[in-house]
Amino acid sequence: GVTSQKEELRKKFPGTPEHVVNFFMFVAEEIRELMAHLGYSKFEDLIGRADLLKESEEQLARISKTKGVSLSGFFGSIPESKDDRAFLRATPAEGGGLKDSVVHVNGGSSDLDREMCNHEDVKAAIEKNSGDTAVSFNIKNTDRSIGAMLAGDISRQYGNKGLDGNLNINIFGSAGQSFGAFTLPGMKLRLTGEANDYVGKGMHGGEIVVLPEADAGFVAADSSIVGNACLYGATGGDFHANGRAGERFCVRNSGAYAVCEGTGDHCCEYMTGGVVVALGTVGRNVGAGMTGGIGYFYDEDGRFDERVNEEIVKFQRVGTAAGELQLRNMIERHFEKTGSEKAEAILDNWDEEKAKFWQVYPPSEAQSAVVSDTIVGETVKVSATAPSEELCYLPVGAGLSPDQTTRCAD
Repeated sequence: GVTSQKEELRKKFPGTPEHVVNFFMFVAEEIRELMAHLGYSKFEDLIGRADLLKESEEQLARISKTKGVSLSGFFGSIPESKDDRAFLRATPAEGGGLKDSVVHVNGGSSDLDREMCNHEDVKAAIEKNSGDTAVSFNIKNTDRSIGAMLAGDISRQYGNKGLDGNLNINIFGSAGQSFGAFTLPGMKLRLTGEANDYVGKGMHGGEIVVLPEADAGFVAADSSIVGNACLYGATGGDFHANGRAGERFCVRNSGAYAVCEGTGDHCCEYMTGGVVVALGTVGRNVGAGMTGGIGYFYDEDGRFDERVNEEIVKFQRVGTAAGELQLRNMIERHFEKTGSEKAEAILDNWDEEKAKFWQVYPPSEAQSAVVSDTIVGETVKVSATAPSEELCYLPVGAGLSPDQTTRCAD
């Protein structure tokens, strides 16, 4: 795939969506041939058929660490299903009959999804589509994709533009995978606790804030609070985590503005837009395949240059007024949203601490105002959730017009 949404770059590649469709038609045809060789015509006939699987001695012997491995115990524990296919039938609660004759009931989602969507205040907020509404819920780590069902309810009425009002959802506990997936404008999720992988996956707008409990007993800046691949494929929104993120933070991000206190390997991988600020150390391979967007990295140990994948991106100290403005305002917002001690310490000694930041950028951003001083008068974005392209970044009372004050996101 072409990991860019810039039309001038996409024109260099001849592939079309129709080519992808055609490719999968060939994949399907090859699968049909392989299944016919086995004597089957439907995937359904293969589900659960562990008796058709056989260990490959050649593959087991291919590398030394698998030579002594035996999978017979694993396969031997699977129930015999060659003749008894009753498990493929839907339960009475789903209407009975064969699964392919019953409309699927999403039993995989948790009760919290439904509780959230059926909450009277939430339903009223969606219907009213104005003003501020606040609700609270508890969460556990088996609650996955929380917020996605709510985003679906909102999009069915208003599309991707989301809500005109604000739906403030305060959640407490340990969230399962994909917390805040597909969040839309108007949704503001605040999680006090921690979250697993894929936080903010496909996020399109709104806000996600993750912070530890007040009595957590650990230093937030040194502790992981969200898992791997957060903001995978995000196209908008603001994200703040008062703690460290796992690997592949902001992979394929194309529009979210995100701040965390450090990451694992592969930060900003395949990123095509948006802005990332890491207030702590990061792992290796920063910026691999990155063709758009900007990254700011606080270099505490002086080893950041070893961790950048320079195949595409370049990096420099923050040397422009616009770049400093963008970075500082995002850190200020992070402090306001999370109470981050790390952000506060950096802001309290800004003149010295700003020199420790590196700015990572791909060629497509080389002439932007935040990277190069040769561009004058270009709008500097500091948030993805402001109501227009004309971003508000001045503190209250610093010359904002009444109209700007009305529109200002913060």
